[in-house]
Parts: sequence; structure tokens; C-alpha cells
Amino acid sequence: MKKKLMWIPGFVLIAVIVMGFYPGRGDIYFEIAKNLDLLGRVYKEIAFNYVDEVDPEKFLRAGIQGMLSSLDPYTIFIDEKKIEDIDLITNGKYGGVGISIGLRGDEVTVVEVMDGYAAQRQGIQIGDVIIEAAGSAITVDNIDDVSSLVKGEPGTTVELKVIRNELKDTLTFNLIREEVIVKNITYSGFFPENSNNAYIKLSNFSRAASDEIKKTIKELKEQKPVKSVVLDLRGNPGGLLDIAIDICDKFLARDLLVVSTRGREAGSDKKYYSVEEPIIGNEVGIVVLINGGSASASEIVAGALQDHDRAVILGTKSFGKGLVQTITPLSYNTSLKITTAKYYTPSGRSIQKIDYSEGSDVILNPTHESEQLFLTDNKREVHSKGGITPDTTVEFKINGELTKELLAKGLFFKFANNYFFDNPDAKYSNIDDQKLYNKFREYLTKEDFKYTSQTEIEIDNLIKGAADKEEIKDELVKIKDLLKGLFEKELQIYKSEILREIRSELAARYLGVEGRIKEQLTSDLQIQTALEILGNTNTYNKLLNFNAR
Repeated sequence: MKKKLMWIPGFVLIAVIVMGFYPGRGDIYFEIAKNLDLLGRVYKEIAFNYVDEVDPEKFLRAGIQGMLSSLDPYTIFIDEKKIEDIDLITNGKYGGVGISIGLRGDEVTVVEVMDGYAAQRQGIQIGDVIIEAAGSAITVDNIDDVSSLVKGEPGTTVELKVIRNELKDTLTFNLIREEVIVKNITYSGFFPENSNNAYIKLSNFSRAASDEIKKTIKELKEQKPVKSVVLDLRGNPGGLLDIAIDICDKFLARDLLVVSTRGREAGSDKKYYSVEEPIIGNEVGIVVLINGGSASASEIVAGALQDHDRAVILGTKSFGKGLVQTITPLSYNTSLKITTAKYYTPSGRSIQKIDYSEGSDVILNPTHESEQLFLTDNKREVHSKGGITPDTTVEFKINGELTKELLAKGLFFKFANNYFFDNPDAKYSNIDDQKLYNKFREYLTKEDFKYTSQTEIEIDNLIKGAADKEEIKDELVKIKDLLKGLFEKELQIYKSEILREIRSELAARYLGVEGRIKEQLTSDLQIQTALEILGNTNTYNKLLNFNAR
């Protein structure tokens, strides 16, 4: 009897311990079933009995959006209207006409025309303002609908109505949709042209990106020996995890850890290694350019090359997205993109900046990542959390307040439209800088552009504050009078910066996307610094701490 009494409490204790570590799956299934039943009852009651009639589909989907909003911004419901976005995310293709749109002021404007597709062949131009698509009027309020209106099954047609020439001409285009393949590499070549430095601008990580990298490097090698590489990941928002791993294969020695992922369940950890011999060997120096727009797959590549001391990372800190998403097909041609894991660089870093579980009453037992110090292969210090920190920080910045205001008001963009319309047959390389600058000055006068410097704004505020102090007020007014010629002075001070922005816009009109990138390279401080580092073996080796090996 005593043995029984001793054994039963022992069994209970063991059961409690086991249950503490392994909560019964039945509990979560019961909770799910209970709350699904509750959700269904609330939905039916509202749908049938609310004082005003509700749209049952929109009402439920609002509930889905509300539920997902309690997690992270990358876990999203993809409805049937946006199902083509999955093809774009994964395969880099969609049915469309080959344009990108954006807002310029309060106008829905064509900002890019892709080479070789219907829009370009039939005469759509950068700067065209879309006022109608597929019979629907287009305004700022429904800009999100333009994509679904223009995209569609290849072989079908869509009518676009645009206005051009500063809203003077209205044109109608009947465009045939076709399969548009978005290039992952938007520009590649030797830069400078007479050098052996290969420049590759990688803008996406869709399914074809790795093959494009391999093909590009092969073609460059056939032209002449590649002695250094600048891989530009600035503004690249990322894409597919496996493609990021494949791209690392092209630069890393075989059998090196590229990235690891860790999911919710115990034992879900996965490690991914380089499996091929690199096509760019260790004798070739590499600089990877990043900025705040470099995210996800871009950070996987930059992190792997940094941790293995295979490349100098240059630019500004990356975005900081260390989460992995999986796309799950649902019923009725919809899908769910859900965060299923976190990823870690070879040294063990999580570079996730924002902890979306912090303060959440929905997420149970979150794993918080704190900032920690890690070491690369060459014992260089690198930090977790908050993105990839460059090995050498070089900022791209616009110095002139005047230049910033001209950009903000879209005046470079509008001037380029105006100039191209007046000079459609001009040869871009023959456009004289001084004549171009003078034309821009004339355009600003025509547009009645008024510029008030920050200094003038501050003096006006001081004058208002000194309303009852006449002597001080008079002195401030005199200072303000001295600043009247500041606009002309700033135009001269920032002339080269202003010309750079004009040239960039004009290159897009005359030479397309590749032409614009090539033009921008000529005045790109980050590129120039990268070339200096690659041209100096001592600096390159010191940055990567090769003496530690």
C-alpha cells in the first residue's frame, strides 16, 4: 500500500513535467475549433442581422486582414486580384504591357518603359500621364487598381488613354498584353569601360536571377579577363531564399555555410551550404554595394560574403529583414504569404531590425533577438540585429537644399519630358551641358518656380518673433535683403549636382533603363570608392583582415 501511494504521486509529477515541456496538441486543436466556431457565429450574425446590409466577402476579408495585422507586415493574404503578383515574386514574370507607374505630384505617371514590349513598341513614353485604363478613369484615389486593370492574360488587349506634352495632347493606345519577364540584372558591363572591373546591378531575386548572374559573368569573361567585381545590391528588396543561396555559390568556395534558418518547431533548423565551385575565384576582389533599400535575399548574400571575408561590403546599413516567408495556396485562387522562419548568417547573426512580437498579446513565447557581437572567418567583429553594417560606410547624399526641392517638386522629371518632346531626335551624347543647364534655367522661369532657402525661412520666423523690437527687426530685414540673390548663387554652387539629376532623367528618355544606370555610374561616389578599394590591394586586404589568417 505504501508503494502504491509513493508511485502515484511520482507518476503525477512526471506527467506534469512532461506536459510542461510538451503541451498537448489536443489543446491547440480544441482552441482552434472553438474560435473558428465563434468566428463563424459572429460572421453570420453580422451578415444577416446588422442594421445595414454588409458585403459578406469584404466583411470577412477585413477580418482576415485585421487578424494578420497582429503579426508582422510580411504575413499577408493574397486575393485573386493579386494572384499574378505571386508569379512576379517567384518567377519574375507577368502578363502585361511593360510599364511601371508612379505618382508625380497628383498625376498617375509612367516612370519606366521596358525595352522590347508592347508599350515601348507602340510609343508609350516616360512621363505620360495615365487618365484611363481598360475603360476606367484613373486618379490618385484608385492608383492601386491600375496594375490589375493593365495586367492580364497574354494575347488580350487593354486600352490606355494618356495625356502628354504638359497635358496638351490626349493619346489612346490599344496595347497587346504579353508575358513580361522582369530582368533581375538591370545592367552589367565593364566599368570603367577600359578596365577589367565587372559591374553587375542585381535588382531582384526571382527564379532566373542565379542563371542570369552565371550567364552575365560568362559573357564578361569572354570579352576579357575579370580582375575585380562590383556587385550592386542597392535598392534590391530581395526575393527567393534558394536563389540567394545559388548566387552565393558563384562567389564562395565549395562547402561553406551560406545561411541557416530556424522555424517554430524543435528540429526545424536547416543549414544551406555552397555546393558548386565558384565561377569567380578568390583571386578576384569583390565589393558589394548596399543601402537601406537592400533587404531579405540581398542581406543573405551580403551577410554570407561578409562573414566569410569574401567581399568588402560598402555603402550604408541595409534594411534589416531577417524573416523567411512561405507562400501557401488557398482555395478560390487565393494564397497566404506567411512568415515561417528566421534566418541567420554564417557567423550566427540574425539581422532582423524590428521585433514584431514585442508587446504582442497574440504571440506566445516569442524568441527575442538581442544585439550581439559575432566574428567573421578572419576574426573581424560584426553585429547582429538592425541589418548588415558595411565594412566601410560611404553615403550617397544630395547636398543642396535647392536640389532637394527641385527633386521633391518633380521638376527634373518634368523638364526631361519637356526637353525630350521638343528634341526627340537629339543624340544624347551630343547634348551640351551648358546649353542644357541654360534650358533648365529657362524652364524654371516658365514654371514660375519660387525658391525660399531654409535660411530665409528661419529669418522670417525671427522677424515675426521680433515684431515688438523694431531695432532687431530692422537688422533682420536688412539681412534678408542680402539673401535675395541666394537662389542664383545656389544654382551655381550646386550646378554639377543639378546637371547630374537632369542627365539621369534624360538618359532614361533617350537610352532606356540601362542608359540611365550607366549615366549615374559616372558621378556615383560609392562606385568611385569601390573602385579605389579594388585598385589598392593593401586597403582591400586590411578591410578584410587577411593578416589574421
